[in-house]
Amino acid sequence: MDRVAYNTPATGEDIFKDYMGRRNALIKALTTDVEEFFRKCDPEKENLCLYGFPNEQWEVNLPAEEVPSELPEPVLGINFARDGMEVKDWLALVAVHSDVWLLSVAFYYGARFGFDKADRKRLFNMINDLPTIFEVVSGVAKKQVKDKSSVSNHSGGRSKSKSGKASKPQAKDEDDAVVDEFEEDENGETLCGACGENYATDEFWICCDVCETWFHGKCVKITPARAEHIKQYKCPSCSNKRARA
Repeated sequence: MDRVAYNTPATGEDIFKDYMGRRNALIKALTTDVEEFFRKCDPEKENLCLYGFPNEQWEVNLPAEEVPSELPEPVLGINFARDGMEVKDWLALVAVHSDVWLLSVAFYYGARFGFDKADRKRLFNMINDLPTIFEVVSGVAKKQVKDKSSVSNHSGGRSKSKSGKASKPQAKDEDDAVVDEFEEDENGETLCGACGENYATDEFWICCDVCETWFHGKCVKITPARAEHIKQYKCPSCSNKRARA
């Protein structure tokens, strides 16, 4: 398959936008699209690479034939180790190499357009403010919600509504302010297990009953209406682990 042509980014903002698109694509491949990604990484095929594109699309394909290639190439042969190790470890390994590839592409553009020390530092700081793909995939960046009573409730208790609040037992009047402040602190640090982005009060969230990780509903394709009919929600990663077992 021919590589898709994109406009070459020339400014720090352009490069960061390019980085974000590729990053979101790779996170999608390793989380919400993990079953499809697993299937495409057939160990019987030749050396395969995982590509992420600025339009947030991903593909598993053979490396570019020309040497040197137009852009740095992802790690080669990710499919060979697929069945030789635990799925979670294999995904984490691919995630680490994907992080390295993203950085190499970003700084390739920086070098190509003559970024000086200040420009490179600014670009790195923008990138470094985000959790790495490895942190998102391995769970390091996921804020674990420990309120077991909320998790064990019906779907309305597990999922955050558009108001951003998880349902909780009635607190005493004098304790309401303390409870609300605690929830705001917890929610403010929560990261989506799929895209790695921060919690937002105007978005619907849902919690996995197995790993207790929270997700944007849109990232795992769950709507508030659908959540009301789910007795036990399992995120794509946990569902995939059960299928492999």
